[in-house]
Amino acid sequence: MPEAQTFDLVVIGAGPGGAAAAEAAALLGRKVAVVEATPLVGGAAVNTGTIPSKTLRETALALSGVRSRALHGVDLSLRRGLTVNDLLHHERAVKATEAGQMRSRLDAYGVTVVHGTGSFFDPHTVRVERPTPPGGELYVRGHKILVAIGSAPVRPPLFPFHTSRVHDSDELLFLSALPRSLAVIGAGVIGAEYACMFAAPMPFQWRSIRFWWNEKATRCDTPRVGETALTLTSGTELLVDQVLVCAGRMSRTAELNLAAAGFGVSAKGHIPVDEHFRTAVPHIYAVGDVIGFPALASTSAEQGRVAACHMFGSNAKEAVAKFLPAGIYTIPEVSSAGLTEPEALAKGRSIVVGRADYAQNPRGKIIGDRAGFLKLVFDAADMTLLGVHVIGEQASELVHIGLLALMSGSGAKLFLDTCFNYPTLGDLYKIATHDALIRRASVSGERPGAVVS
Repeated sequence: MPEAQTFDLVVIGAGPGGAAAAEAAALLGRKVAVVEATPLVGGAAVNTGTIPSKTLRETALALSGVRSRALHGVDLSLRRGLTVNDLLHHERAVKATEAGQMRSRLDAYGVTVVHGTGSFFDPHTVRVERPTPPGGELYVRGHKILVAIGSAPVRPPLFPFHTSRVHDSDELLFLSALPRSLAVIGAGVIGAEYACMFAAPMPFQWRSIRFWWNEKATRCDTPRVGETALTLTSGTELLVDQVLVCAGRMSRTAELNLAAAGFGVSAKGHIPVDEHFRTAVPHIYAVGDVIGFPALASTSAEQGRVAACHMFGSNAKEAVAKFLPAGIYTIPEVSSAGLTEPEALAKGRSIVVGRADYAQNPRGKIIGDRAGFLKLVFDAADMTLLGVHVIGEQASELVHIGLLALMSGSGAKLFLDTCFNYPTLGDLYKIATHDALIRRASVSGERPGAVVS
């Protein structure tokens, strides 16, 4: 047995899930170590994914002048030639600050951070290969161990990632120059977000994203300098400057030597866990992308806190929140929580829907969002809220009012009783509620306010 320092908890991975678990365990008075393969804590969420991409979105909107859309006689859409440094300067500053703050919190809680690549030596011991310098390896032993090493972009062999013109979503943020044109392979969340972000500062209208439906790339070649050729299943050839491949993400469990820990993974490469995020080996837990859906920074942190409390017998956090919001940071943003209309109907609920357009709201008019809207799904019997869905400016913020109503089992009465600042997008909740009550009354014959009086 190699010499090893012993901790109450060893966490492999310092992303949102691992950091949250480490902090929760430290608050419970436990001795904690975190093993992190990269120089900075925060994982993909802080360093290559969530924070960088959302910062990039805001910078693209600001520098391209998209937000001047409602100003009469003002056109800032191409007010100056943007450089890659213009676009990425703020992103780099924000992620560095966030990683530094996360590290400061871990230090304040007394968590030991060990930099190096961690893998299992045995069920209680993690072997850490340290970067050079100083190099070498060390071992840390944990009474409990939590796996939170996240995921990595899938790199299909079709694409020549070794070239400077084909990228995955992690390396895209290290561009040396803005692409003149960009083909995005995959229209999932990541692909859609980056398509919107790069369309904004490129030398064409930000709305002109062309979709190729029911097509797959069958070839990707770089025949000439500054040119990338994509061949589609239909035989169509596209010539673009650069290519972004968004083919999903895969769990990084292959790095862990799980055989030494005594458990394996599912057919999709995920670690099976129970409702407490405990693996088949009772003292080993796993959270975040390594366990699969929903694989979000927010939910991973929730899972980390639940796991830490369970492993040390605390009831401070016994379960992940009942309702989890989803946010897609396209242009415009999309966000939701709770049930959709089809989901509510499938559960046998009688529903009524209320809608409010940003164009009906003075704040919506001020910011120039003519297409945004809020949709609320209520139970028609008592007008409790079942779901909230938003498309438009600040959707990922606006959804939280509905989320709190869902968490508290509230609905129409809460929205009508609440005084919102004027003018704000929050007032859309009143408009949507009135719309739902009027729709309900038109069917039931009751006066609109009967159910909430």
